[in-house]
Amino acid sequence: MQARKRYILVLFTGLLLLLLYYGGLHMLHGPQREQATLAARLRSIEDQSETNYERDGQTSSLHVSSAQDKDQKCRMETCFDFSKCKEGFKVYIYPVSYQKPSQLYSDILTSIRASRYFTTNADEACLFVTSIDTLDRDKLSSTYVKNIESSISKLSHWNNGKNHLIFNLYSGTWPDYSEDLGFNIGEAILAKASFSEQYFRPNFDISLPLFAKTHPQKGGNSGDLQGNNFPVQRKYLLAFKGKRYLFGIGSDTRNALYHLHNGVDIILLTTCKHGKNWQKHKDVRCDHDNAEFDKFDYQVLLHNSTFCLVPRGRRLGSFRFLESLQAACIPMLLSNGWELPFSEVIDWSKAVVFGDERLLLQVPSIVRSITAEQILLLRQQTQFLWNSYFSSTEKIVHTTLEIIKERVEKHLARQDYIWNHHPGALSIFSEYSSSLQSFPFYTLAIGAQPSNKFSALVLVQTPPISISAPLMKLLVNVGKSAYAHQIVVLWQVDRPLPPKSRWPKLQVPLIVIETDLKSLSSRFSPNSVIEMDAILSLDEDAQLTTDEVDFAFSVWQTFPSRLVGYPARNHYWDQAKGHWGYSSKWTNEYSMVLSGAAFYHRYYHYLFTHVLPSPLRVHVDRTNNCDDILMNFLVASVTKLPPIKVTQRKQYRDTMLTPSTSALAARWLSAEHFQQRQECLNLFSSVMGTMPLVRSQMRLDPVLYKDPVSNMRKRYRKIEVVDPKPRT
Repeated sequence: MQARKRYILVLFTGLLLLLLYYGGLHMLHGPQREQATLAARLRSIEDQSETNYERDGQTSSLHVSSAQDKDQKCRMETCFDFSKCKEGFKVYIYPVSYQKPSQLYSDILTSIRASRYFTTNADEACLFVTSIDTLDRDKLSSTYVKNIESSISKLSHWNNGKNHLIFNLYSGTWPDYSEDLGFNIGEAILAKASFSEQYFRPNFDISLPLFAKTHPQKGGNSGDLQGNNFPVQRKYLLAFKGKRYLFGIGSDTRNALYHLHNGVDIILLTTCKHGKNWQKHKDVRCDHDNAEFDKFDYQVLLHNSTFCLVPRGRRLGSFRFLESLQAACIPMLLSNGWELPFSEVIDWSKAVVFGDERLLLQVPSIVRSITAEQILLLRQQTQFLWNSYFSSTEKIVHTTLEIIKERVEKHLARQDYIWNHHPGALSIFSEYSSSLQSFPFYTLAIGAQPSNKFSALVLVQTPPISISAPLMKLLVNVGKSAYAHQIVVLWQVDRPLPPKSRWPKLQVPLIVIETDLKSLSSRFSPNSVIEMDAILSLDEDAQLTTDEVDFAFSVWQTFPSRLVGYPARNHYWDQAKGHWGYSSKWTNEYSMVLSGAAFYHRYYHYLFTHVLPSPLRVHVDRTNNCDDILMNFLVASVTKLPPIKVTQRKQYRDTMLTPSTSALAARWLSAEHFQQRQECLNLFSSVMGTMPLVRSQMRLDPVLYKDPVSNMRKRYRKIEVVDPKPRT
């Protein structure tokens, strides 16, 4: 009897559990169906243009297919075939065969083609990039590319995405804005904006900044900070101006910003007025917020605020992040879970301030606690990062490639110090050297001493007539310098070399190298014969005394990353003609020091040959002109600083021409020569996407350089007696 009761009790309990289970599901599905219906209604009224405009927000979660689940743990060691990189790091782009990409994706592909890693041979490629536009994976977008899964999977080298790089800026769509791309990326590396930490695969994926389609393809404007102005704090301590979301993802943070706004030093403005249907959803604060919003200009706030709030929106990333960096307004981040751009190599703690969305009310006290010294350091770093990695699409793309290359060629990986200090990793290449001391930018910073000797490099394009020719006098004067280590003559003359007896006897080694007659740019090619870091570049007719050489070298030792020399030129913007002009007039301002008589670091030979766009060197060789201008462009683009002119001499070529130099000088003084140089200015700035030359009014003379003045006058006394004849 007892057993029978137990069986009945067990049966009854089971029936009760089944009833509760199915009844619970019905109760659960009911609200879900209602919520789905409501979401569908809201979606129908969501303005598509607003959705496209809203792309400065957040991503909530990543919805991946089961096929992708197995690839979520991808690392370079597990999902990358290093054997394809035995011939070096080369990047291949598939031909366009599916659909013409958007302008922004075309800019990305153009930047890859302009990199030193691009190859047209797929068989030698280490990394592959599809020409199918994957930037915008928002189904409501007009640039959304449909049905690309099958096309990508049919790529000849796809292999489940192994060794492929996928670019993406926008993923998911309204209302959840997930990180789903709508196709299976397999084992491909994903370079994506608004990446969440939850789905970011460390040492595999790359987090990109969100940048607009109007972002310059190359060049780009420099950061807006012109100097460390005082007082350190600007008019406003913290500022923000942007949209407020009345419902949906990303609305919580921006809806609460009004609690922090005090109208004095904290200006946080939001508006409900976006999209065609905003009035149907506005709340009681909208009218007041909209009125306050219209009182302030965004650019004025941006450039007059110490800190700029960068809150999450619909997705995690925001256009305001890069806008703040450029404006030297220190970003105050409120976007929990966002994997910051290039976080693998950039130390963002030196440039931004982190907040917590859950602790919004603590933001004012956080920014008020930051000292003036810290503000200066943070502000300086915003400018360095913007100029080095974010000011153009090309820099963003090249940074992405450099990060992947360092994973592949770990023995050439650069130190964190290089990535986070001027001039940045895009200008420092470990193929040149693994030692910081080998680079002119770090020599003094790490407490090392620059070269105490120099190598003179003399370009000869006309044969010397006699032992008294200007070339021979120049060699003697340079050879007398106590700092000269060697003299290398580049013989670019269509005649046999003079016999050894015709060359002067010097105290230093004299090396003569015959070079290509049609390659003027070869004077800046890396050459193992050059032994010193300091190079004195000279034209054959440069008229320098030994004192002038010694003094210029002492100046270069103080500024080893700069061009230091005698002949100066200037550039200017010709408003009437709408292009850059070139000037050789003697004025108080200059922007170029010509390589006919100048010191510089030999690292620039490496950059000139391996990094400068090849069309520029081709132009120099074709016109047999402008090599010196191009070197100035290179040094200025890296250092962001002007060259340094030394002493007061107005000329460095003798006005009394010898027969051996008359033809050469005639070409230099011709109108065609001058016109070519003006054309070079405009061509170089066009190809680089910017005008890097910086003007200066500083000149270093022995009587003004360092102390005590009297000793310096005695040391370089012959400089003052050189006859500065005016140039015709």
